[in-house]
Amino acid sequence: MTTAARPSAWDNDSRQRFLDAAVALFVRHSFAGTSLQMVADELGVTKAAVYYHFRTRDQLLVAVMEPMLTRLREVIRAAEQQRTPRARAESMLAGYAALVAASRSTSSVLTTDPSVIRVLRHHPEWSEVIARPPVLLAGPDPGPLGGVHATTVLTGLAGAASGAPADLDDDTLATALLHTGRRILGLRAPRRHSA
Repeated sequence: MTTAARPSAWDNDSRQRFLDAAVALFVRHSFAGTSLQMVADELGVTKAAVYYHFRTRDQLLVAVMEPMLTRLREVIRAAEQQRTPRARAESMLAGYAALVAASRSTSSVLTTDPSVIRVLRHHPEWSEVIARPPVLLAGPDPGPLGGVHATTVLTGLAGAASGAPADLDDDTLATALLHTGRRILGLRAPRRHSA
């Protein structure tokens, strides 16, 4: 029956509308400053409509962050495959720059809202994804300054991505972020091998 497919498609569409509204509210008010009622008000629906998809704010946050965190996990895995600390940092940086360029608002919420990090650290499947990038980025300089540089890259690139002009394409933005991150971390661009 085709009627069974309609509610499912509608449910997916309405779920995505809730996620989009949540991101906008998280950017404006922070995760801690956003309630499920605010999400409902933003969309002109009842709180029960939000509850249909998300029983708690934490569930809503995880649903918002899941696509980005899944991609971040892939970036981490690729970086961990590299042989040297510098190569791991370069791989992590390049992947992260591309990720935040493609996920501008979500990456800003993830890296600049302390309440988001607190919630995600309580989810075992995401705690390592949150903890690993600074370690990989600081690898060539594992001391305290390396950690400062790594944190600066993570928060700074996400902030720069979220504030970038909307008409700047993702590839151009990612390249600019990569160059900026290299300067902060003291990394040189990898040598190109000619064939």
